[in-house]
Order: sequence, then structure tokens, then C-alpha cells
Amino acid sequence: MTMAAHARAPVFDDRPVLASAPLKAGHTREELSRVGDPSWDLGPAVFRENARRCHVTVHFDVLEHADVQAAMRAYLYARLNADLPGYRTKLPPACIRQAFNRARRFFAFAREQLGWLDLGRIDQALADAYARHLRADPARRPVIVGHLLEVVSDLYYYRDHLPDGGLAFEPWAGQAPARVAGYRHVRENRTPRFPEDVIAPLLAWSLRYVTVFANDILAARRELDRLEARRDRLAAADAGLPDADRRQSRRTRLKAYFGRRRREGRGAPIWGTAHNGKLRVDPNTGAVTPPINAHLLHLHAGIDVQAEPGAHLLLTGGEARLIDAVAAELGVEVGGMDTPISIDPESGRPWRARFDAKTLAHEERMLQAAAYIVCAYLTGMRDCEVQAMRRGCLSIARSEDGLIERHRIRSTIYKRRAAVGEAASWVTIEPVADAITVLERLSAGPARASGSDTLWPVLRASAVSKTHLSSEVVRQLNTFRDHLNTVFGSPDMPVIPPGPDGKPWRITTRQFRRTIAWHIANRPFGTIAGMIQYKHASVAAFEGYAGTSASGFRAEVEAQRRLGQIDDLLDYFDRRQGGASLGGPAGPRIARTLDDAAVKLGPLPAIIADRARLRVMLASVARTFHVGPLADCFFDPATALCLKRVTTPDPAQPLTALCEPTRCPNACITARHRPAWERAAADARAHLRERRISDLQRQALQRELDRLTTVIAGIDPPAP
Repeated sequence: MTMAAHARAPVFDDRPVLASAPLKAGHTREELSRVGDPSWDLGPAVFRENARRCHVTVHFDVLEHADVQAAMRAYLYARLNADLPGYRTKLPPACIRQAFNRARRFFAFAREQLGWLDLGRIDQALADAYARHLRADPARRPVIVGHLLEVVSDLYYYRDHLPDGGLAFEPWAGQAPARVAGYRHVRENRTPRFPEDVIAPLLAWSLRYVTVFANDILAARRELDRLEARRDRLAAADAGLPDADRRQSRRTRLKAYFGRRRREGRGAPIWGTAHNGKLRVDPNTGAVTPPINAHLLHLHAGIDVQAEPGAHLLLTGGEARLIDAVAAELGVEVGGMDTPISIDPESGRPWRARFDAKTLAHEERMLQAAAYIVCAYLTGMRDCEVQAMRRGCLSIARSEDGLIERHRIRSTIYKRRAAVGEAASWVTIEPVADAITVLERLSAGPARASGSDTLWPVLRASAVSKTHLSSEVVRQLNTFRDHLNTVFGSPDMPVIPPGPDGKPWRITTRQFRRTIAWHIANRPFGTIAGMIQYKHASVAAFEGYAGTSASGFRAEVEAQRRLGQIDDLLDYFDRRQGGASLGGPAGPRIARTLDDAAVKLGPLPAIIADRARLRVMLASVARTFHVGPLADCFFDPATALCLKRVTTPDPAQPLTALCEPTRCPNACITARHRPAWERAAADARAHLRERRISDLQRQALQRELDRLTTVIAGIDPPAP
């Protein structure tokens, strides 16, 4: 008699889960998880530094039923080790948890319908019922439904690699799961782009941390390391003394420390924030402050309270009274460490109070977040590529006269590569080089402690935490946002403004690459340009990233250019519907095009017009659209004046630097260009006030000012 599939206990399987996947150095196939193990750890075959441990581990004991556990092991083993040309390649080990969660959902549904999980009993009706079940949730997007339905198809196509066979029928007659889900592929990148009023201050403060604040943070870490080493030496020297002598030695050092504070006119150190939930009431003023920074006193007195809890100064009557007397005499000082605090050039004041051990650890994490923002945003690198950077990854090429020609970063590309990735280099700009130099210093101690050479260690790792920053970077970036708003902003004037929903803008790692691509494509001279030498960033990104590797950045920039073109033209449309006029030689032509589109759309207000239909109507015009600092160009190579000024013109794009916005029939001037024209007019007036210019120069300047004034008069005034 044959036992039913659901009644069979899973047979212990001693095969390694990964039969052929490449392994990281230091790992062997023999130490890998086995198929029959209660948990699978695929970390030894995952090379991406930003991979979360929970994403490369599966625990089968979370599955209640033995039949589901057996089916899951068989399915995942097949996905990891079987290559099906024309259908699927082997599942990357870093995706194991995602595959587990998707299969778990279907197996639970099938078991509920059948009473037990038997793949041979699954039919098309059950598959259809599962599809309806998934689609019934309005919050579940079709693309997600499609991914979940892929499991059903997998169980058919992998049938020869499953011990008990897979499905006996081809689900949906071979129709793609995405189509069954009703998903229609959209080429547009759905990752939200940073608004300019978010990325501009975020980048500005990140640069300030890297170039101004970093030296103080790193100096404070050196001070704390020295104090801890000195404490350890003193504690070791005191260990052989009688108890009374040991206490006297510590008291002498404590008094010497307070004597120095007295001579320097500094108070007793207190924490920057409440410590362990405790506060202190000042006996003189009644003011509530954080408590005495006993940690710093212990360092100077040579006391290791972890090894000797009873030696805590605040638990010892004589020392506690001494500390209170000194605080009453000298007052208190927040933080208390000796590292001086630099003057913030923007405010003209120290950028923060002095450090203590807690605020130092926090500021180190904020500095790491700031350096990540500079690196990720100004290179266009993906998160996995940023986090693959290692110590020594920065190189500098110099000319014969010693001037820096190129800053170059070495890292690894993983997308569309083998699991081990592919070495690549990125040419970058000085702010990124500065950030990497800071990271080299910031990461030295933690990386050395963990035996790693990464630039992105967890700075203060606990015994149970991971050693690499990995996905924790997202939490850290959003903490940095909150930190900026709390310390340098106010509830009414946050440093980083909220999103359209009024909630804090949620930062994700993917937003940086998309935003820099969009700005390079569409705003090479915007607000951020003056801050970071944007043109140089653009050149570096193309030469170093897109130009020397097949990373896809050039294609992403071009995709963002196309999106930017249509988005800008839709903005033109909305402004035109609101009554805005268009200046420049091309203004009347573009105005007619937009007005014709409005007529075809019907009487609906612009705000509720069919945007998809409008995009189609304006697509041909959008493809000719190029943003410019003095005018936008609706490029027609046959009439472009800029092309007539070069011997070998490129008919594919305009030469913005040679634009003649008041003469070229392709030029359109809007309110967006008014500030640039007004600056030019102001410069002309300033030159006219010079007494040393000749009459001919003065006449030429006056003609130019008249021309500028005429252009400005024809531009819509800025919105009030």
C-alpha cells in the first residue's frame, strides 16, 4: 500500500543546498547548509555587501506542516540549482527569502483548499481560485500579483527537478503570470525622485558634515580612544595595590582633573541628554539638566566600572560629595570632552556642544550617513556598488605639474552580472573623494575589529549585531533627516521639508541614482549646480560610470531625459492653461501647439485633464525639448542658429552654450528664465557705473542693457 504524500515524513537529505554556486573566500562546500537542515544560511554564496542576513536565511520550522516543509525544500532546491534555458536561470542565493515567502503563500492556500499539500492534486481551477484570491485585495498591485503567480508556473516547469513531480498541467495554457494578473509593463521608473527642495538641503548639510564637522568628530574619537587606553593602563597599574591605596590613587587623579577644569574655567561635565532616563536638578538654580557624566570622570580617574561596578564614583559617598561640591563651585559643561568644536561658517557659532561618548557615537553615525549621501548621489552608483567600496578604493591621477586630473573609485557591479560581480571604476569629483577620505578614517577602528576592509562597517557593533551596515543604511539616512530637522531646524522651518502628504520625506537608497540621472539630463545648471560643480559631476558620471562600464547609467540618464522632457512640457501646458505667456521666437509656435492640445482635450480643467492622453498628444514636441539657462530649446536642426556656428554640427541635439535666445526660432523664454536675465541686466548696470570704460564700451553696454530689459519685460512676472 502506497502511503499518501501528505503522510510521508520528509526524508533527511544531506546534499549541500548550493551544489555549484561560487563561494566567498574562506568558505567551503562542506560547511554549507544541507537540504535537510532546519535552517538554510546562504550567506557564504552572497557577495553583495548590502545583503541583509534575514534575506539570505530561511527557517523551515516557521512552516507548521511537514508536507509544506517538504514541498518548500524541494521547490527552493530546484530553483537554486536547476537552470532552465528559455524560462529561468538559477535563483541567486540573495533572493532565497523572497522566493520562500512567495511559495509559502501559495502552499498555504493550496493546503487550505485540499486539506493537505499534494502538488499532483492541484488543477487549473485551484490556480484560477488563487489568482482571484490575490486580485481581490485592492491594495495589491497587479505587478505583485504577477510575481506571486509565478510560483504556480514554476511548479510545472520545474516538475522534472521535484522529487514527487510538479503540476501535471501547464497553468493558464502557458500564459504569462503577469498577463493573468492584469499587469501592463510600464517603462517609467516608479522610484520617487527627490524634490529639489529636499535634495538641495540634504546634500548641502551632508557636504557640511564631510568638510567641516568631520574633523571634530574624528578628533573626538581619537580623544576617547586615548582616554580609554589610559584608563586601561591605570586600572592595570592599580590592580596590585591595597584597596585603600587604590581608592586614594583614583581620588588623587579625580582631584587633579577637577583642578585642571578649574584653571581652564570649565564646569563639571554632564551628559548631553538624559542618561538612563535620569536627570539632575541643579542645587543652585533649580534647573533640570542631564546628570553628571560619570563615564568621563571614570576615564580620567582610571576606573573600569565594567570590571569593578562597586567603584562607581557616584556610589561612593566621598567622591559623590566631591563631585557635587565641584559642580556647585564651577557649574556644569555639556558633554565635557576636550575636543574643541569648530565654528560653523554659516552661523558663525560652534556647530554643537562638546562631545560625550553618547553624542559622539551618534554623530559618527550621522557622519557616515552624510558620506553615504555624498557618495551615492554624486556618483550615480547603486546601493550595492556604494557598499562594495573598500579601504584603498580611491585613487588620484595627477598631471606632470602635480595637479589632480581625476579622482577614481574602484568597486563592484552586481546587476546583470554573476553572483561574484564585476570589478569596475568610476571617475568622480572632489566632494566624493573627500567623503571617501573621511570614511577611511571613520571606519578604520570598527573594520579592524571585525577583520574587514569595508568602508561601511556598523560603527558600534554589539556582540549580536551584524558587522556591515547593509540595509541599516536606510534607517540611518532617515535618522539623519530627523537629526538635521531637530538640531538645525525648527518645527516651523525644518531643514528637510516634508513630502506632499505632510509626512517626513522617506529616504531610500534608490532615490539618489534616479535623482542625479534626472538632474544631469534635465537641470545641469539648477540650484544644486553651484553647490557641487554640477557640470563636472555630469562629465565624471558619464566618463567614469557610464563610459567605462555597462552599468546602465547612461541609459538611465537618457530615460530620465525623456521623462523630463515630457514632464517639462506638461508644466508648460499647465502654466499656459493658467494664462501664462511664452516669450522668445518659438513662443507663439509652442503656445499654439499647447492651445490646440487643450481644445482637443475638451472643456475639462487642466488639473483633471487626461494626462496619459495629453502625453501622447505632446510626445513629438517633447522629444525636441531641451532645457536651457536663458531659454528652452524646441530643437529643429534645420533652423537652429547654434548649428550654423560650427563646422561639423550634430543634428541630434542643440549646442546650448551657443544659444541666441532672442534670435533663434527654436528658443522659448518663460518665467523660469527670468532670474538669469535679471542677473545679466544687473551685471550690465554694474559695468555702466564704472568710470574707466570708454564711450564705445558704454554705448555697447547700454544697447545690451536695452536688449535685456526688453526681454525681461516680455516675460511673465514671477508668481507672488
